[in-house]
Amino acid sequence: MLTIGTDIIECERIGQMLAKHGKHFVERVFTEGEIRYCSDRRNAQQHFAGRWAAKEAVLKALGTGWVAGITWTDVEVVNEASGAPFIRLHNGAAEVAAEKGIAEILVSISHCKDYATAVAAGIP
Repeated sequence: MLTIGTDIIECERIGQMLAKHGKHFVERVFTEGEIRYCSDRRNAQQHFAGRWAAKEAVLKALGTGWVAGITWTDVEVVNEASGAPFIRLHNGAAEVAAEKGIAEILVSISHCKDYATAVAAGIP
């Protein structure tokens, strides 16, 4: 069965978290690769927000939300050479996907100055 999830977030909300909690927030929510990717971009706040939305959308597609055994970094947004994002699941998130028969998760991320949004689809 195909599963879907979506999320939208105000970029300013992530900007406030970055300003208030800095490195602690970033390292708790994002993987090293995600941090490197976002930090190297103009308007890094928008890119962090897009990845936040993607992680939320993925967990909705998994049908779990944030439950015990799944951490923020269990869902990783990686980019192909073309720039297209794709999802790598680790630890608890990978276990849930396997239990539910989800072999792959497709993702689309979009952002502008004010908002970031993502849609994720779990593929059997």
